[in-house]
Amino acid sequence: MIDPLPPTLASRLRRRLLGAPRDLHDQRLFHRLSLVPFLAWVGLGADGLSSSAYGPEEAFRSLGEHRYLAVLLAAIMAGTVLLISAAYRRIIEEFPTGGGGYVVASRLLGARAGLVSGAALVVDYVLTIAISLAAAGDALFSVLPAGAGAARLPVVFGLVGLLVVLNLRGVRESVLTLLPVFLVFLLSHAVLIGAGVVGHLPELGATVQETGEGFSRGVATIGWGGMLLVLVRAYSLGGGTYTGIEAVSNGLPIMREPKAETGKRTMVYMGLSLAITASGLLACYLLWRLEPVEGRTMNAVLADRVMGGWPLGGALVATTLLAEALLLVVAAQAGFLDGPRVLGNMALDSWVPHRFAALSDRLTTQNGIVLMGIAACGAILYTGGDVGHLVVLYAINVFLTFSLSMAAMLRLWWRRAGEAGRGRRLALFGTTLVLCLTILAITVLEKFGSGGWLTLAVTSLVAGACGLVRRHYRRAEATVDRLYRELESVPGLEPLDDSRVGPEPPLDLRAPTAVLLVEKFGGIGIHTVLNLLRTFPGHFGNLVFVSIGVIDSGDFKGGDTLDDLRRRTEDTVARYAALARRLGVAATSKSAVGTEVVTEAERLCLEARREFAGAVVVAGKLVFEVERWWHALLHAGTARALQRRLQWAGIPMLTLPIRVGERSAT
Repeated sequence: MIDPLPPTLASRLRRRLLGAPRDLHDQRLFHRLSLVPFLAWVGLGADGLSSSAYGPEEAFRSLGEHRYLAVLLAAIMAGTVLLISAAYRRIIEEFPTGGGGYVVASRLLGARAGLVSGAALVVDYVLTIAISLAAAGDALFSVLPAGAGAARLPVVFGLVGLLVVLNLRGVRESVLTLLPVFLVFLLSHAVLIGAGVVGHLPELGATVQETGEGFSRGVATIGWGGMLLVLVRAYSLGGGTYTGIEAVSNGLPIMREPKAETGKRTMVYMGLSLAITASGLLACYLLWRLEPVEGRTMNAVLADRVMGGWPLGGALVATTLLAEALLLVVAAQAGFLDGPRVLGNMALDSWVPHRFAALSDRLTTQNGIVLMGIAACGAILYTGGDVGHLVVLYAINVFLTFSLSMAAMLRLWWRRAGEAGRGRRLALFGTTLVLCLTILAITVLEKFGSGGWLTLAVTSLVAGACGLVRRHYRRAEATVDRLYRELESVPGLEPLDDSRVGPEPPLDLRAPTAVLLVEKFGGIGIHTVLNLLRTFPGHFGNLVFVSIGVIDSGDFKGGDTLDDLRRRTEDTVARYAALARRLGVAATSKSAVGTEVVTEAERLCLEARREFAGAVVVAGKLVFEVERWWHALLHAGTARALQRRLQWAGIPMLTLPIRVGERSAT
């Protein structure tokens, strides 16, 4: 009996920390992992709801001495939230399999627009994590003694690490862990806003009078035009309030069937909760005549004013602020859920390394999760965790993505002449596009010198790097396609029609056997077969074709997708076996479906070795004329990793080169 390579200490610790692999044979696997609307609201909607911790405050501060405009700002803010939510509900109807702004822009505006949207979203979700956890640190340390502030950044970095581990364990597990925090936030803030409004009703007449007098002074001093500019500026700089709304449409693949209905219901929950919370807090700031206090958030000041004098008021204030801080931790989930998913979608389109589409044995996009965590720590470190700075960086990319999505949908419905509901859709997407472009333009102009330029620069660098990655993959694919076309003229290969295959040569268990690792049916696999038979003429009596159907973020969407992948993988090895028989060599095949190709390939190779004594494993590998450092990043080292494992088991493995010229593929 041949034993596989024993697990290392690191792998045992990882298993203990993250849990055992998922059982892919469980027919109810996706049902167990998917999120119902309420849990989706917790995991994805918390991002939008948590923006009430910093968006309304930024807008209120931007009003300066014109605080009387807060009443209009609250109404416009609520309307904008509901409008953007309604637009994304329509996007969910149009794209029920998810993908968010990246897929919308790619399909409706073209690949370049999709690249811009994807790059903006990746940076956006990194900043989602950074700003949520930095704001959580601010809220948490608002209730702690001033001397404790030195520990804020270490605590924030610790929260990043905690969320990385939770998300590597699985989506549902991480959401359920954070559910109690979400519920406490809803209850505590409902009490805060309700008490803030109701408790101030006796003074409502005085507040209305003061607001009216403020309008009169504003008209006399800066005029209607000036007040409009102040209002639009505050509205735009409070754009952080609307961030996170897009997360639901991007997260549809992890939702319970029917996904579109689940997503639309989640969007309703998010839109209503955010509109009520954000506008309610802004109204309370005005009603209670709040002034900013150095070192404290506006919500902390409001909670003190509203609940501080109650019995157990100190405990209620602390609970409210702690719930807000912890909800911001929950909100960072959206970055860990949707950021890796955007990377996965872009990997399927070859904009980023293909490894970002891979799933771990816990069915999480682990490479993307780790990257998001590392990048978020970098953003926090660069800004010192300054929420005001991060909001500027954050809002620009959010509204860049919003604008592209709205423009794409507006273009789609403009072309649907005569279709029912066209006028309403055009009005919806047109109005939302104008609002998003207004916020984007003013935020860029107002904040360009104080950090906005950095967001644009980083997003441009990400987009440029993605373009280089795609160019490399496209040139490598062109080389492989050219190889396949050349092989079509090889005698004995055309036509590759399995129905014309002659009598099947019998397998000889004692004959020399080659176990060939193949992926899809194409130039690389065929070239490997021919190269093997040419290098060792007449030596191998049997060929065993092994293929692993790798479950990635494009395949794991529930329903019958795993069965479809299994059938495609079986068809692939069956075609290779038929090809070998046409060439006069006995052949059979083995296949499996999994998330870790090396583990599954090792298992099947050991199985083949037990059946065919002395079997040799053979794999084809792209070999570049000049090896560059990025080749290891862009092309998985599957053959090398498998060779190490098989060598431990005493099984020889041959790697047959498939040469790719440096000029044509780099």
